[in-house]
Formats: sequence, C-alpha cells, structure tokens
Amino acid sequence: AWVHGDPRKVIYPTDSYGQFCGQKDTLNENKTILFYFNILKCASPIVLINLQCPTTQLCVSKCPDRFATYIDVQASYRYKPDQWNYFRQFCKPGFNNPRKSVAQVLRDEDCPSMIIPSRPFLKRCFPDFSTKNGVLTVANQTTFKDGRGKTRNVTDLREAANGINNVLDARSFGMKIFEDYAISWYWILIGLFIAMIVSLLFLVLLRFTAGVLFWIFIFGVIGIIGYGIWHCYWEYVHLKGIPGSDLTVYDIGFQTDFRVYLQLRQTWLAFMIILCVVEVIIILMLIFLRNRIRIAIALLKEGSRAIGYVMSTLFYPIVTFILIAICISYWAVTAVFLATSGEPVYKVMANQTLCKYANLTCDPETFNTTNVTKLCPGAQCTFAFYGGESLYHKYIFIFQLANAFVFLWLVNFAIALGQCTLAGAFASYYWASRKPADIPLWPLFSSFGRAIRYHTGSLAFGALILAIVQLIRVILEYLDHKLKGTQNSFTRFLLCCLKCCFWCLEKFLKFINRNAYIMIAIYGKNFCTSAKEAFFLLMRNVVRVAVLDKVTDFLLFLGKILVAGGVGVLAFFFFTQRIPVFAQEAPTLNYYWVPLLTVIIGSYLVAHGFFSVYAMCVDTLFLCFCEDLERNDGSTAKPYFMSASLHRILGKKELSPKKA
Repeated sequence: AWVHGDPRKVIYPTDSYGQFCGQKDTLNENKTILFYFNILKCASPIVLINLQCPTTQLCVSKCPDRFATYIDVQASYRYKPDQWNYFRQFCKPGFNNPRKSVAQVLRDEDCPSMIIPSRPFLKRCFPDFSTKNGVLTVANQTTFKDGRGKTRNVTDLREAANGINNVLDARSFGMKIFEDYAISWYWILIGLFIAMIVSLLFLVLLRFTAGVLFWIFIFGVIGIIGYGIWHCYWEYVHLKGIPGSDLTVYDIGFQTDFRVYLQLRQTWLAFMIILCVVEVIIILMLIFLRNRIRIAIALLKEGSRAIGYVMSTLFYPIVTFILIAICISYWAVTAVFLATSGEPVYKVMANQTLCKYANLTCDPETFNTTNVTKLCPGAQCTFAFYGGESLYHKYIFIFQLANAFVFLWLVNFAIALGQCTLAGAFASYYWASRKPADIPLWPLFSSFGRAIRYHTGSLAFGALILAIVQLIRVILEYLDHKLKGTQNSFTRFLLCCLKCCFWCLEKFLKFINRNAYIMIAIYGKNFCTSAKEAFFLLMRNVVRVAVLDKVTDFLLFLGKILVAGGVGVLAFFFFTQRIPVFAQEAPTLNYYWVPLLTVIIGSYLVAHGFFSVYAMCVDTLFLCFCEDLERNDGSTAKPYFMSASLHRILGKKELSPKKA
C-alpha cells in the first residue's frame, strides 16, 4: 500500500487526461475544480463523483456563472471578443480557433456545446439549481439552449438536481450543526465532566446501595406481576355474562385487530396463568438462590471497595481508547493507500453509439497512431478510473481483507491488554492478607508491566482466535449483502444459520478470553492452560456465575441509565433555557438537540467506561473467590483471603483469626 498508494487520487479530482486538479507545481495548480463538458450525459451525482461520466472533464479555476452556447459565441467572436475569451477557458487547453466548424468542434469535443451557471461542490462544478415558487430553475431560468439547436427544460436534469439539492441541503444542515458545536462545546465538556463525577459516585455508593437497589427492583417486579395477575382476574370476572365473551380464540380465528381478543374471557385467563407461572418461578428462584444472590451482592460491594483502594484503574479506559484510536488510524490510512494504489485506466469515448471500440481500454500516448479515430471520428482516449490488470491490482480486495484482519487483531489485543492489566491490579487486592496494607505499591502500573513483559504472546494468541471468528463474520455479512437479490431460499437460510452460529461463537470466545486473561494475570500461565482452568472453574460454579452475571448486568445497566438520563435531563433544561439561574449563560442554538444528544451519548459512554472497569473488578474477584474456596479451608496453614462479609454469608469461620 505504501509503495503503490497515492492519496492524491482521493484529495484531488482527476481530469480526462489523468491529471490532478489543484495539485501544486503542475499546470493545474490554480485549477482546483473539475468541469464537465456535457452534464446531461451524467445519469446522477454518484456517477459524477465516481468520475465515470461519459463526457470530457477538465480542470478549471472557477465554474461558469452564465448561460452560453458555443454556436452563439462563435458567431459573435469578431465583435464580442470578451465572450469568446470567457468561453474558451472551458475549452481544452490551447484551443483558440473560433474559425473551426461547429460540427468539428463538437465532434472532437474541443469545447463544450454549452455552459450553464454552476457552483463548486466536492471540487466539481454542479448546476446552480434552485426552486422558485415550487418550480425548478437554474439562475432563475426554466429553459436553456443545449448548443445543438434545441431549447431544453431544466427538468431534463431533474434526476441529477434532486440528488444535488439533497446533498446541498445536507451541507447546509451540517454547517448549522457545526455552528452549534462551535458555540456549545464548552458546555458539552462540562456535561461530560458531570457524568464522570456521577459515575464515580455511583460506583463508590454501590458499596452501600447494591443490595438495596437489587431488592427494590426484585420486589418491584414481583409487585407489578402481582398487579397484572389481579387485573387479569378482574377482567376475567367482569366479562362474565357478556354476550360473546365465552367464545374461544379458535372460534374467532385470526384477527388483525388485537382488541377483539381482549373481549374474550379465555384471553385474560391465559394471561393470568402465564403471569402466575412467572411469579411462582421468580419466587422459587429467590428462595433457592437467596444465598447465591447474597454472595453476588457481597462481591459487588467488595468490587466497590477494591476500586476505592485502586482508584487509578478508573482511568485506564483512556489508555485503551488511545490504543484503539491508533489502530483505527492505522487501518484507515492503510485502507486509503490500498484503495488508491490503482493505475490510471483510459477508455475510448466515442460520440457515435455504434463505435465498436467504445469503452475499450486504450493508451493515450499511442491512441492517435491507431485507426480508432478513423473508424470512429471524434473518438478520444480519456481517463475513466483508477485500477489495473496486474497481479497486484487483482488481489487488492484480498489485501483489504488482510488489512481488516490486522485491524481486528490489534483492537482485540488492545482490549485484552486492558482486561489483563485490570485483572492483575484487582487480583493483587484480593490476595492481600491485610487490606489495604499488603496491597502492592502502584498495583495498576505493576500489572501493566507484567502483562507487557510476560503475557504479550498469550494476549496476542487470544486476540488472534477472536479476530479470525470476527473476520469470518465480516465475510459472511459481505456475502449476505452480495446475495441479497438472489431468490435461492436455501442459500439465504444457510447464510442466516452461519451468521447466527458465528455470532454465538464470538460471544462464547469473548467470555472465555475474558476469564482466561484473569487467570493469566493471577497465575501467569499460558493462554490455553488458563482458558481451560477458567472454564472448568466456572463450570463448577455455574449457578453462581449465572446469578452474579445477571445481578451485575442489572445494576450496571441501571447505573448507565441513571447517569445518561440524569445528565441528559439537566442538559435539556439548560440548553432550552429553562433554568432561570443559567438562562443568560445558555447559548443560542440552531438545534438544541445537537449538544443534548452529544451529552446523552457521551455520558452513556463515560459511564460505560467506568462501569466496564467495575465489571472487570467483579469478575476478577469472583474467580479469585472461587479459587479461594477450592484451594483454602480456613485453617492456619490455608487461611481464606475473602472478606469478612463473604465469610458470614458462607457460614464459614477461620480456624485461626486473620487480620483484615
């Protein structure tokens, strides 16, 4: 990519001669805009942007600002030389022969048959479309001469006009959004800072509120389901005796109006039975899993306590973010170089539709010596696109896949490094006999150093396995996109099954990798050994794993919603100037929802960054807790390292007291 790529192909438009518009130290240095001889030949703006419009394209310093045709300009060049001098700047470089017949000029495409008022966009001249009283116009005119003896309506450009106007409207919309960001960026940063403080407070308070929040939610769910049971019973009794209410669902068949079913007693009876079953299942789970739920809550509180002792871990996601940003930048730049590593491809452009050489590749240096110009008068060898027929160019798509694979591998490695580093820091907290006295100095930096020095290979291997599965998923998505129009039901079914299977496999591997990295941080063994030990340890405690995951997921999701929602409400009242104290400070915006959505999404991401550290802390403490139970028995020789609260929940006692 670095050898063959040329990003100038993206930065600068390319004319029909393969020259860049606006490139320094060239003849086109001051000609930064691409002009199309006959824009009517272009089907849509997408064709224009892709440089595949079948008309001559030249670099110009500015777009036309008036209507004119070559026929009119040539007829008046003797007594109106200014018009000719203006028009010929849109002709081929060096052409200055107004005496040449119009037919020959248009055949050889020395000059455009017409020019129309245009304005530059994406460094290309687009017609200056506008609407007047609901009528499409160009420079306030609805008709124009096409330079070939016909008067045409601007609606002939409607297909291009619609797309261009949409793009221009989007540009205006984008400018307003940019203005809003320029005015409100300071307040957005304040909102994100508030989100950071609230997230930090939530994690600290979980030490005291984890159990309360969980049980409030559980009893709330039980109460809501109980009310649902009572309401279903009330509806069931209320419908008794009403004509038609004793019919069954089978009797009335399928109805598009769901309200019909609500008039049947059978419907409410079914709802009541379902809710009763759900209620009984929840109550039984609480009865039989109460001890495991207490353990999960205790681990959540212990996680909050651990973060309190190792506060630096809360800011480690910034390191992960920087590493991933570097990976994305490397991938994007390499992808651009690969995409622009093609060579200029020239094709025959002929005015005659029956020319057999039309659209065939050609060499501009030898084109005039061939017989193509004789068989197809007016034919030209013009630049079409960037590509190539060499072995290298044929495999550019494979290289892009390889680049994507490297990107996935590096991103997964950065995430793995973060997980292993955090796991090492929190493991050093758990296995400290006296907390916090025995916690090593700078546990996060020590863990990061160990991960880099001793575990790079293990982390890279785990990231490699995950990257392979993710690449297969990318390929399946690509195939699904390509085969969308196919009518083969079996192919679509097979692709759907494969996508589902590999999605499940990716989720499973992420779970295994995460716990393998924890075991690597604790014991320093290789990836395969750590993954095997972590898997069997979790299987021996599968119920505890399930309970802990659900309790943790619920509390962290609740925290994210509270942070994003709370800060979002505050931002809404501020940006809509509904807080009297700050009404004068609030900026005047085009769209108040622009900074509002930014604050809400940013707050959610900030909360996610903090809570991902907390989730890693809880998972690490849980594996340490399971290892502690299996390897130690509370004796003098093998004392427990768990906290006193976990001791009380398990009903275990130390055979000899241990300071905590």
